Amino acid sequence: MRVRSLVAAAAVVVVLVPAMCAAADPDPTEPAAGEGTVRAAELLAKVRDCVPVSKGRYRTDEGTRAEIPVCGARGVVFWKADMDIDCDGRPGDLCNRRTDPLFSAATAYRQTDGRYLSAETLPYVVVPAPSGVWDHRDQGIGGGSVVAVIYRDRVQYAVVGDTGPRQIIGEASYATAKALGIRTDPRDGGTASGVTYIAFRDSRVKPIEDHAAAVAEGERLARLFLRDG
Repeated sequence: MRVRSLVAAAAVVVVLVPAMCAAADPDPTEPAAGEGTVRAAELLAKVRDCVPVSKGRYRTDEGTRAEIPVCGARGVVFWKADMDIDCDGRPGDLCNRRTDPLFSAATAYRQTDGRYLSAETLPYVVVPAPSGVWDHRDQGIGGGSVVAVIYRDRVQYAVVGDTGPRQIIGEASYATAKALGIRTDPRDGGTASGVTYIAFRDSRVKPIEDHAAAVAEGERLARLFLRDG
């Protein structure tokens, strides 16, 4: 989990709570973008309104104001924030101590073979460590939980793969950013706003590193959410 300095975060566009309600009505003629067949507009239309489940709000980066609540709906929790790039976990050609000055060789969760996750190959999301603001475990969210990550018109399925600082939200792996067309450089990549994270309660992918399983389960859960949420 990286923590940007106040200087690095100066260009961040703060996501205000009213903006969480803004979403275009789905166009039934518009094809899905990203993974699967569920369209971004359909999911965004279901998370227009925020009923907070967190007791407070999160910062997007160190030194910024706490503006981001975690919201709840039937079967999901969600938040709208920025995306910082997490390159932590098993080192590779793209994620290592040379490419990332804040690199850590560990992730909060491990593969079934005991190795740490690979940020450069596995789409995963970082959630804040449990605190008085919010404890993700209380909503059935943990390692391997399925998350639909939405940016512009793309939907990317991921798993919860790491935890970060207790006061900061809005981070995902190198692989997640790449799939969404977001700049992947862990030093100054990511995007300052416009990312929606929808985490499905009580979901688990086993093994956690099986991305195809995450996509299949994400599609199933997304359709249930659209029907019943």
